[in-house]
Amino acid sequence: MAEIIQIDELVDLAKRIRRKLLVTVGRAECGHLGGSLSAVEVLTALYFHFLRIDPSKPEWEDRDRFVLSKGHNTPLYYTVLAFRGYFPVDWLDTYDCMDSRLQGHPDMTKTPGVDMTTGSLGQGISAALGMAMAGKLLHKNFRVFVMIGDGEFQEGQVWEAIMYAGAHRLNNLICVMDHNKLQLASIIEEGLPIGPVAPKWEAFGWKVIEIDGHDMEMVIDGLKRAIAYGKGPVAVVAHTLKGKGVSFMEQVVKWHSTPPSREEMLKALQELDAPEEELAEWRS
Repeated sequence: MAEIIQIDELVDLAKRIRRKLLVTVGRAECGHLGGSLSAVEVLTALYFHFLRIDPSKPEWEDRDRFVLSKGHNTPLYYTVLAFRGYFPVDWLDTYDCMDSRLQGHPDMTKTPGVDMTTGSLGQGISAALGMAMAGKLLHKNFRVFVMIGDGEFQEGQVWEAIMYAGAHRLNNLICVMDHNKLQLASIIEEGLPIGPVAPKWEAFGWKVIEIDGHDMEMVIDGLKRAIAYGKGPVAVVAHTLKGKGVSFMEQVVKWHSTPPSREEMLKALQELDAPEEELAEWRS
């Protein structure tokens, strides 16, 4: 079931999640930090305030579904799932190791709580669309949430799914766009520009709600309005900063998938107000 906690608690939890996902990447010496850091507030709000789920029953038939279409952001995804109780937090120390249940991209056959295997960008929203359609056909009242990134917004498969959902007025489908304006190797505007974003969603029949994706009050309010809309699919465009929370990572393309050094780890954790017991591991 949804675990409703107050905004100040969510803000504190988001900070702890931000630190833990950073440590997960630092220990593994691999993983996608930038886009994980930009989506912390949204995933924290979803999993600890909105999603009707039961971590003790990850395959509960009537649960809400979540699809991480930008599937490389597993450092965040797994941290949130661990904190929510789907598996022990110490599993995070096995991230992206051989035979680990926490692979670099989410695998629904390995990791409790993962509703869809993703990683090939552009495919997650199609899977979420199928889940939403199935819910309607089976007369179920679960909701389907999906998170996409800017890079995949350039892909044709995404637009086919958006067009279909809009045409069929799927009011059980909510897509959060982590709109940090960067992609793997460049700023979006220097590659294939995707704007104007909101008018494009609206032209395909979606209700659009724009929020500051790092302001927890706005995140909560935006998701509440998206859930209450009820007339068709909703796109929540979350304006974010890639690498949010770590000054030298924010909006820097390099940090899409570059693991930090020990010195950088220490500096980042200090910026995130880590207690001394969390800093000790990274001191020279």
